[in-house]
Formats: sequence, structure tokens, C-alpha cells
Amino acid sequence: MSSCSIKKCLQVLEKCKCKSMNQLKQAHAHHHGTLAYAFRIFQHIHNPTLCIFNTILNAFFINGNSKGTIHLFIDMVRRRLNPDHYTLPCVLKACTSLGSVSLGEIVHGYGSKLGLLCDVFVGNGLIALYLFDEMPNLNVVSWTMMIAGYAKVGDIDSARLFFDEAPERDMGIWGAMISGYVKNNCFNEGLHLFRLIQSTDEVPDESILVSILSSCAHLGALDIGIWVHRYLNEARITMYAKCGHLVMAKRLFDSMKERDVVCWNAMIFGMAMHGDGISALQLFLDMEKAGIKLDDLTFIAIFTACSYSGMVLEGLKLLDKMCNVHKIEPKIEHYGCLVDLLSRAGLFKEAMVMIRRIRDSSSGTSEEALSWRAFLSACCNHGQTKFAELAAAKLLKLENHSGVYVLLSNLYATTGKYSETRRVRDMMKNKGSEKAPGCSSVEIDGVISEFIAGEKTHLQMHEIYSVLKKMHMQLD
Repeated sequence: MSSCSIKKCLQVLEKCKCKSMNQLKQAHAHHHGTLAYAFRIFQHIHNPTLCIFNTILNAFFINGNSKGTIHLFIDMVRRRLNPDHYTLPCVLKACTSLGSVSLGEIVHGYGSKLGLLCDVFVGNGLIALYLFDEMPNLNVVSWTMMIAGYAKVGDIDSARLFFDEAPERDMGIWGAMISGYVKNNCFNEGLHLFRLIQSTDEVPDESILVSILSSCAHLGALDIGIWVHRYLNEARITMYAKCGHLVMAKRLFDSMKERDVVCWNAMIFGMAMHGDGISALQLFLDMEKAGIKLDDLTFIAIFTACSYSGMVLEGLKLLDKMCNVHKIEPKIEHYGCLVDLLSRAGLFKEAMVMIRRIRDSSSGTSEEALSWRAFLSACCNHGQTKFAELAAAKLLKLENHSGVYVLLSNLYATTGKYSETRRVRDMMKNKGSEKAPGCSSVEIDGVISEFIAGEKTHLQMHEIYSVLKKMHMQLD
């Protein structure tokens, strides 16, 4: 070794306060960029022990060198060193990573001869090896189960390996890995992974946030804990509102000692969803009085509330206040809400002015298409055939969406233009555009029942139709 290499090794030794060669090698192997130095030291050991071999094997594998792990294992066997319950899991994971079942079977044989198959880590390594061979096209559920399984038995390194190798990550995979870190007292690693989620488009669910709160409690990370607590409150408000419990959402909102802009926005959105525009507008005014700095989402929420409640004049006044009082420049999303607001009120010409603004300020087609879709839906509800045909023509240039054909076909049917209805249906068929069936669900006494349009598979369908018939009779 060169004097420079020796000097760097000694610096790591001094920094890590290593008391043995094994500790020195661990310091090298787990410190990014020092694996080569650790291996050089290993090469200068004439009779490395099993413990030293295990350390360098694990180091090679953690650093992504599965082939190197296998070569070291072969060298170890040639030296007549019997692998133990620390060696085999690492080597089996290397075989899995390389997709080599044949090598894994040889390692399996060694484990069987040495009586190591009862070890939980060796067993998990074998399960992973053969599972991935039998199921080459694993889905996110399979990856989640592997991550959660390894984490449950304390093999957090293997769990992280599967997390890193997962071709796609949903909230289940993120949650399994974060929960695994927290349960194995790796709180810093859990927080680091949470920060990675925040850098993506994924939205952490409540189970992840609960795990992160536990990490914050152990590490004393107050700022992150406060943020998560507020985020949970916002999520609970949204959940209650979406599930129809607006009173509970408002009760939670009122009980909060400190409310940031996110919680205010969530409550206004909740009222908007329930068509309670008056309460939403009052909450908006209370928000202004409380001195909360309004943001883009605040105005999207209040415009939505005005739209669902038919409060056109109030919505336009709020647009003026947004621009001139709060100095917030309207974005495409705001114009989209205003298109919906004006269209629902039957102000189609004014709505088209807003759509032109979206077209002029947008670089893509998705925002314009969304606005035309809202416009088309309102035209159909108001029976405005000419405007609907114009909107449909614009939409079909932007996207081939089945909803366009369905809305236009239904409009022709309600206005008695059955030949046009057939023409649109045939056009939809020729274009290969299929409408996904509508689906709704309802929870009664803790049981969730799902209904799909066109299907009559529910066990109580006869009773349901009977009740609906009575309701129609009362409404008539």
C-alpha cells in the first residue's frame, strides 16, 4: 500500500476510535468511498477470521457489489472456513440480487449441511431467493410484504435492499419501510425517508405520519413534529368532510388552538364540497380577520364553494379582491374554477372569455381540456346544444375522452335528437373509446357496500329498488 493509502486508513481509524481490525474494516466498509481501502487492508491479512470475512462480505453487498460478495464467499470456502448464520443471509441476498438461483441452491446446500436452515435470517434469504424466481413479475403488494417481513424480524438492511430495488413505490411501500425503521429504532433513517417523500409528488398517509411522530418524539425533532401534527389535523378535517361528517370536521377545526392556512383551506374546501357556500364565505371572511395570509389554494377553495352554491356575484367580487387587495395573480386553476362558476350559472359567453385566458396563459392542453369539460357539462345540464357541440369539438381536438361522447349523446337524447344520439354512439365505438362504469359506495353500520353502474349483484338489490321507488313517488 502507498503511504497515502496508509495515511487515509489511519485517519479513519483515529476518527472512529477503532480498537480492532474488525472495527477498522467496518468503519471503512460503511463509510462511502472507503470500501477500496478496506479491501486493500483485507488483502494484507494472511489468515482472516470468519468474523473478518463476514464484515467484508457485508460491505461489498451493501455497496452494491453482489458479484464481489460471491467471489469473497468462494474464497472463504476455499480457505476451509465454514459459513455461519451471519454469512449465509448476505450471500443469499447477493444471489437474489444477481437473479442466480443456481448459486443460491449451492449456498442452500451449505446451509443444510451446517444445520443453519432453522435460522430466521437464513430462512428469509431462501424465501426471497425462490419467491423472486417463481414470481418474476412481482407487484407492489409483493414488494411491500417482503419489506415488512424483513423489518419485522429485525433485518432492516434487507428490507432497505428490497425498498431500493422496487420498480415502483406507492404509499404502502414507503409506509412499510418507514414503519420498519421506526420499529427497529432507526429514527433518523425514518425521518430521512420521510423527507424523500416530501421531495416527490406522493402524499404521505396517516400511518406514515404516525410513525414519523414517534421518530420526532424519540429524537426531539419538535419542528417536524409540529408540522406533522398540523398535517394530520388537516387530513382529519378533509376525511370527515369527504365522508359526510361536516359537523365533526367543523368541531375539530374549532377545537384547534392554532390554525395555519392549510387547516383554514381544508375547512373551506369541506364546506364547498357540501354546497354550503354561505358558511364557506363567512369562514373566508373570518380567515381575513384573523390575519392569516391567504394563498392560491384559499381562493381555489372559495371559488369552488361559490360555484357549487351558485354564488356568481360573490365569486366575481372575490376575484377582484384576490387581484387588488391580496395581490395574488390568478393562475390557470383559478380561471378553471371561474369557468365552472359562470357555466353553472348559464353565463356561457363570459365562461368562454375565461377559457380563452386559460388557453393564452397555458403551455399545455390539459388545463384547457379541463375547462372545456366543465363548460360542456354545464351546457348539457342547461340544454344548450350549440354551445355543447362547440365545446365537444374543442375537447375532441385536445383529447379522446369517452366522457365527451357520453355527455353529448345524453344531451341529444334528452332533446329528442335520437338520430344524433346514435351517430355519437357509433362515433364512440369506431374510435375505440370506452366509458368506465360509474362506481359509488356507502357505509352503513361499519359495512361498506359498493355499487357499479349496470350491475345488480348486491344481495339486497330488490329491497334497494323498492325504497328508491317509494322515494321517487314521494318526490313526484
